[in-house]
Amino acid sequence: MPFRVLRPTALFSTPAPWSALLLFSALCLQGCSLLPRGEDSESTGSAPTPAIAESGTPSFAVQVNAPANVRETLERHLELQRFRHLPDLHANELQRLLGAADANARELLGTMGYFAPTITVELTETPDSKAAPRTVVVTVQPGPQTRIASADIDFTGDTGGTDSSSAEQPTEETGTSASIRQQQRVQRNWSLQPGQPFTQSAWDSAKNDGLRQLQARRHPTARIASSRAEIDADQHAAKLSVTYEPGPPYRFGPLRVEGSQRYDPDGARRLARLPTGAVYDEAELLDAQLRLASSGYYDSVFLTLDTEGTDPQAAPVVAQVREAPMQKLVFGPGFSTDSGARLSLEHIHNQLPVIGWRAVSKLSLDRETKHASSEWTDLPNNNGWRWFAGAQLQREATGDYDVNSGRVRYGRSKSTKNIDRNYFLQYDYANSQGLAANVQSPSDTSTALSVNYGWTGRYFNSATAPTRGHGIAVELGLGTTLRPERDPFVRTLLRWQSFIPAGRVQDAAGVGRSARVALRAEGGAVLARDGAQIPVTQLFLTGGDTTVRGYGYRSIGARTDNGQLYGGRYLAVGSVEWQRPIVYQGAMTDWESTLFVDAGAVADRLGDLDPRVGIGAGVRWRSPVGPLQADLAYGVKTKEVRLHLRLGFSF
Repeated sequence: MPFRVLRPTALFSTPAPWSALLLFSALCLQGCSLLPRGEDSESTGSAPTPAIAESGTPSFAVQVNAPANVRETLERHLELQRFRHLPDLHANELQRLLGAADANARELLGTMGYFAPTITVELTETPDSKAAPRTVVVTVQPGPQTRIASADIDFTGDTGGTDSSSAEQPTEETGTSASIRQQQRVQRNWSLQPGQPFTQSAWDSAKNDGLRQLQARRHPTARIASSRAEIDADQHAAKLSVTYEPGPPYRFGPLRVEGSQRYDPDGARRLARLPTGAVYDEAELLDAQLRLASSGYYDSVFLTLDTEGTDPQAAPVVAQVREAPMQKLVFGPGFSTDSGARLSLEHIHNQLPVIGWRAVSKLSLDRETKHASSEWTDLPNNNGWRWFAGAQLQREATGDYDVNSGRVRYGRSKSTKNIDRNYFLQYDYANSQGLAANVQSPSDTSTALSVNYGWTGRYFNSATAPTRGHGIAVELGLGTTLRPERDPFVRTLLRWQSFIPAGRVQDAAGVGRSARVALRAEGGAVLARDGAQIPVTQLFLTGGDTTVRGYGYRSIGARTDNGQLYGGRYLAVGSVEWQRPIVYQGAMTDWESTLFVDAGAVADRLGDLDPRVGIGAGVRWRSPVGPLQADLAYGVKTKEVRLHLRLGFSF
């Protein structure tokens, strides 16, 4: 491609030996970039040193005249940029660089789908400029962008295999038909459809997405057998073809634990709950890894499927673990807008003498609560059920009262992929100290014994930052008060939360995330005769970061005749929140905006429920450990504005 050099003044000729010497010097300077850098430059965290040695004043400037959608890429990646600071660069040497600039620009434009551009490279002498003595102007007319004409996705190799367990598991997708359905899903979900623009990054992403869909379930050894993109530059069309080799279908074999010394490997298998014999599923493998990592017995866990020289129908899963110390002491400060600054001290014993249970004992102190507790748990049995026992002592501000309470419980629990169950026997003790008088009456102290059952189902697309799905939890307790009188009671609590997609937000590059509506509801009741002295720890209060924003922590409750706040027998809470991703300067960010309305009420009689409403707005940041939430809420009843902060998601 010819280029023209615009010169306001004549250039002097340069002898050939000088040109050779200059070229040799440039090569030597490139080699200097391989020498070690000083410690100071490494510690600053600045950008890497360019491969070409720099001089104080650039030898030339580079100006790119092109549409905005391609200009940034050319300005950043043109090879000319690497030579701008080469010292004593002569015009003849620069012309050699300009000769390669056209091909370099065409290659960059091709990655963005422009295969028929018009490119002009001009060199202008600018001796009076303070920026550089010369300027290289690259003018680009990219032309029409190539679009997808067709996409052929094919599969080869053995994808079916035998299915010896189909008689035992008739409802599970298995064998050749299941693999065919999986391949059809890959074809159906192919991201580059006819009519869409072709870019190298989109082409690579589409191929890898298809491969990941195969490897994520049933075919962990899948690979790309061949791929081809045929570009018709005259028609601005691209014909794509890719052939995947799925490989044999795999099933989970036994779990093999490596690195176990203190703790029984069989306990690790029961904690992991890996579905041995089931079709390989990457999500199941990651869930088992997460269960082991969060059990407290291990500092690190890494699970892999052994696909080397093994039977695909019973491929072993290797768990590489690094065990946690037998005992650990953890000190932690914290802060909450509900209860202020917090200090906590936690002692963990992973294998108690004689019984071998795991014990977690904790002391915590904040503005509202002083708390001491210890919880002991056994390893799960082969059916997943585990014994647990716990006790706690607590002093907490409950409404306008300070309550000294104690609790002891003993029972069993079981956790599966989506469902948690537990049943237990519980003893409650509560002593209320009112603000009106320091002297306690016998009725201020109450105790109760109850049998309880809890069921929680979580069906969210993410455990830490869900964007769709729902969860529901039910608690039911049957008991009797022991002091001051014996009165039977029933306590029930129902919680529900759901995320419903509400449109899609896209940035300038086509990257999109879904907006959503978050719905939340909670209701509870304690049924007993009117005069029954139910322990206040069994009653309800609401308000704060996670319930009704715009009101203080547990500041919504029933009222005595003299207006003091205390726990009530009936609870009703509801919330509607609109969450929308934020696009800034044309790019999708990790931030979201929210608008919400919360309402909640507590009373001793169902007909006395008087909802307190809070409205507001906030932001969410998608942190690695879950959403960081900051909300500004206005309490309609109190006419006050409150700031609410929260980290993470829990249900």
